[in-house]
Amino acid sequence: MFSTFNSTRKWILTIGGICCLFGLIAFTEIQQGQKRVQAVVIHLDEIDGHRFLTNRDVRGYLTNEGADPVIGKAFDEVDFRQLEKRLLQHGLVKKCQISRDLQGNLLVAIEQPRPVARLMASGEEIRAMSGQYVSEEGRFFPLSMNYAARVPILTGEYFRQNRSLLTEKNQPLLVLLSYIQQDSFWRAQINELSVDAQGGVTMWPQIGSHQIEFGFPTDLDAKFKKLKLVYTDVLPAKGWDRYKRVSVQYRNQIVCE
Repeated sequence: MFSTFNSTRKWILTIGGICCLFGLIAFTEIQQGQKRVQAVVIHLDEIDGHRFLTNRDVRGYLTNEGADPVIGKAFDEVDFRQLEKRLLQHGLVKKCQISRDLQGNLLVAIEQPRPVARLMASGEEIRAMSGQYVSEEGRFFPLSMNYAARVPILTGEYFRQNRSLLTEKNQPLLVLLSYIQQDSFWRAQINELSVDAQGGVTMWPQIGSHQIEFGFPTDLDAKFKKLKLVYTDVLPAKGWDRYKRVSVQYRNQIVCE
């Protein structure tokens, strides 16, 4: 009988403890829900030590330029998911996450897109696309008033029919742009790429008066290895302005004219 009493007592204490715990959690949730937004704390990542956006830009996006303020609003009235969707409508926001802390701060974390080129297309049909960056995922996104990224200029008739680089067809070109951006030597040397209607690439360097006929964006390692040979052995010996044309587009050939 004594054993049964102890067992019953343990069950009562356990159930009581669980009820108290849930009650405390519910009370805390209610208390936190009734709190109001005290401040907006923004964390922006950086692109090469710079930012396309400012905290002021983000606050403007978040509140519809002040038409829908969040400071002073009760947290149970703040739709985090809706605010994230609002921020993601802006091209300079790649990802965002909104949360809160126990002090009553609304926490906004933003990841910005990383550019690999700047599109400067010509022609009446694609004029609206000009003056945009190309992200590492192949999306086009707008320029910023706060920072101009140092990336190659991208031009050419190819963009009359190709309005983004997201498709599988355009992956080789995107891989080429990323290849240049990730290599410190080529990032410093390649100034502009032009893509013709068929997808052939011609490049212009920072140093030298020649153009580089690269061909289709395939066999990147082999082509850049040949081109590196031109810059380390040929041009220093012959002169940087000796040639007007350097071609590495054909297998096992380097043509300098």
